[in-house]
Amino acid sequence: TYERVKNFNVQVKEINNKVVFLRKLTPGGSEHSFGIHVAKMAGMPRSIIDRATKILKQLEKEHSGSDKDNLKNIDSVNNANGYQLSIFQLDDPVLKSVRDEIANTDIDNLTPIEALNKLYEIKKIVTGKENN
Repeated sequence: TYERVKNFNVQVKEINNKVVFLRKLTPGGSEHSFGIHVAKMAGMPRSIIDRATKILKQLEKEHSGSDKDNLKNIDSVNNANGYQLSIFQLDDPVLKSVRDEIANTDIDNLTPIEALNKLYEIKKIVTGKENN
């Protein structure tokens, strides 16, 4: 549509289900998305990577069939909020405790030592352990 806008992609090499970005731009689009690989490289939790891989395989299986509208019928991709999956378990009681602890903290009036102690308290909530 725009004469000066061009589509490029970063060349990649896949080795044993791992991606190496070659830092070389080439004209045109990519053959497929590397979002799951990038998420793994960014340190996303293994459970999320596994779930995304499972959904991708299911989507690819459905997409390769003759009826591409079947993508709308994949219940495992959908959740109560629509198509977007959360990376956080929002009803997690530990997350709620941490959120409440932060919300109830007057950070504008904490001394540095009080801030450090607050972090230790939050760490105890998350790990369930006492600090050394």
